[in-house]
Amino acid sequence: MLKRPAFTIIEVLIAIVLMGLILPALYETVALLRDSNTHLFKHLEKAKKITQATDTLYLDLASSDGNISIKKDEFSRVCIENTRNSLYNLSLAKVCWVVLKKDKTLLRVEGYDYQLPLGLEERVEADKVMKDIELFDVYYKGDKILVLLKQQRKEAITFMIQGVSKPVKKKRKKIKKGIVPNAVPTGDVTPPTFVPATPGSTPTF
Repeated sequence: MLKRPAFTIIEVLIAIVLMGLILPALYETVALLRDSNTHLFKHLEKAKKITQATDTLYLDLASSDGNISIKKDEFSRVCIENTRNSLYNLSLAKVCWVVLKKDKTLLRVEGYDYQLPLGLEERVEADKVMKDIELFDVYYKGDKILVLLKQQRKEAITFMIQGVSKPVKKKRKKIKKGIVPNAVPTGDVTPPTFVPATPGSTPTF
């Protein structure tokens, strides 16, 4: 049988030195990939939250009956009186989108019939949507709604909704003075006269 030559001590030492040079580089590459994946995951999570927020705002506006009030200040405050888009299984919800001036956080408030600022007995659900809001502006004209939204150090988000008509106010019928509504004309009618009764007779009208 042929004898298999064994590794010499020099060859083993050379292999150990080479592994000592390669392993740190591999560990550094793995660490870089791990950090890159972590940053990518965080970026995707933020992008997902932003997409969910804009989708929710879009559906709130698109599912409304057009009864929308917008108050302009440093930021817009939008209140949708009746929308079918509810996050809490309400048949018809009132939803307000407000930016808190203290920390520039965009807030979504959902409930039934409530007024801002909220009273102590009013029950609503409030969700923090975005932080570091730099711009939140809403325009409503005709059947079109334009939304502008921007976070600090982020690209602005803009979208438009069409087909949201404002509710038509019913005109009240004016009643002219002296005319009784739904009166039935009786033609020439002589007003009744009163004939004073004589003693012992029956009064006639």
